[in-house]
Amino acid sequence: MALWVILLCTLTATLLGGLYLLGVFRRRGPDEPPLDKGTIPWLGYALDFRKNSSEFLKRMQRKHGDIFTVLIGGYYFTFVMDPFCFGAIVKESRSKLDFRSFAAKLVLQVFGYKPIKANHSIVHASSTKHLMGDGLTVMIQATMENFQKLMLFNLSSGEDKRVWQEDGLFHYCYNIVFRAGYLALYGTEPRQGTDNKEKANEQDRIHSNQLFNEFRKYDRLFPRLAYAMLPPKDKIEAERLKRLFWSMLSVKKSWQKDNISAWISDQDQLLAENGVPEYMRDRFMFMLLWASQGNTGPTAFWLLLYLMKHPEAMKAVKEEVDKVSRENGQEVKPGSPPVNITRDMLNRTPFLDSALEETLRLVAAPMLVRAVLEDTSLKMSSGAEYTLRKGDRVALFPHISVQMNPEIHPDPHEFKYDRFVNPDGTKKDFYKNGKKLKYFSMPWGAGVSICPGRFFAAAEIKLFIFLMLSNYDLELVNKEEEIPVIDVTRWGFGTMQPVRDVRFRYRPRF
Repeated sequence: MALWVILLCTLTATLLGGLYLLGVFRRRGPDEPPLDKGTIPWLGYALDFRKNSSEFLKRMQRKHGDIFTVLIGGYYFTFVMDPFCFGAIVKESRSKLDFRSFAAKLVLQVFGYKPIKANHSIVHASSTKHLMGDGLTVMIQATMENFQKLMLFNLSSGEDKRVWQEDGLFHYCYNIVFRAGYLALYGTEPRQGTDNKEKANEQDRIHSNQLFNEFRKYDRLFPRLAYAMLPPKDKIEAERLKRLFWSMLSVKKSWQKDNISAWISDQDQLLAENGVPEYMRDRFMFMLLWASQGNTGPTAFWLLLYLMKHPEAMKAVKEEVDKVSRENGQEVKPGSPPVNITRDMLNRTPFLDSALEETLRLVAAPMLVRAVLEDTSLKMSSGAEYTLRKGDRVALFPHISVQMNPEIHPDPHEFKYDRFVNPDGTKKDFYKNGKKLKYFSMPWGAGVSICPGRFFAAAEIKLFIFLMLSNYDLELVNKEEEIPVIDVTRWGFGTMQPVRDVRFRYRPRF
């Protein structure tokens, strides 16, 4: 009899424990945000969120207001949609709200890299040194030279050479921007003697194109890989691609290159000094590639497409580019050498800056997540205070709450190239309910998790647009081409991608 009692108690305890883990007993506590667990234990709203994160969050906001907690795949996420609260969240101490634990799980899952404690400080210090200030000047020069290597090596002048070439705009932009950034960061083929420069350049073109083609295969799998929702066949392919990149970007191969950037070499050296084994540093190299080049090409695509769809924007930006070139003694005309774009020139393009920022407002949709390490009070702009529960996660989705908010950005679905610039060239301020906003667009994240390479990424995109407008006539094959819709499966991972490509054509201006 006693044995049956013990077994019954054990089964009951196991059942109750399972139900607890599934979230069945979770109740909204005093001063906590509205709680919505959905109808499926443990999963909660995972399927809805994965299907279309943006539409799901809009629905929850209409139902619950500017703060709510939802169950997603065994985790409770509190989404905060009030932009006046963003500063308190992104600046909160790591002892209360920490982004590293969530990020560590993600990079281990998608890149096979296990971060060490010093990782964040290593990346931040190296990025500050080499992707900002004087280091950025060096990187802009290297990137521009590689753009020219990829874009202009067969550019000839003369009317007989001014023939149209046709391509998919997304493929072209992603391909060229990715490859130029990769070569600038990870180095170029070594030259064997002074007579082999063009041979080395050709090898760079071939190798970087091969790398891009494999990268796109991985990039297509990335969202489902991050959500751990790959079917068996795609899991096998993802593992193959990971191992391929660990090999192609390995430390040994990287150190055999010429012109490897200090951003790459310094981080590898610091990881080695911190005892990170070589095989794990190979995986870190892969993570850096995706982090640095996974969003710039798609952003360049959207920006160039918006310019071609809005003639007044194209005219303003093109005139600005030509004006800056002339003022720098590099007027583009028949027989002139390629424009040598400097950091100073990129700093004198307010319309291009605004057009880029407007593009990011429309298509950049990162999700900022923090783990709640202890109960934390959060005050809303309405004056109400809520408690974020220890063990939950707090999340921001700026694309909905600020970037597409009509109170902040009138006609939010329209592309307005000068939305972010005043007539005198200064940057505009933005308001909500008459109160000035600090966070009115957040394509790069914010706080301690803000993208450390944002200045280099912006410069990379601007270099590409500058060179395209300086050297080519551009037009859509179909003048009535509609802007393609975005791929909703990529919400939360940076710049969105289109569900289809758009055909365009280009030819030398002179």
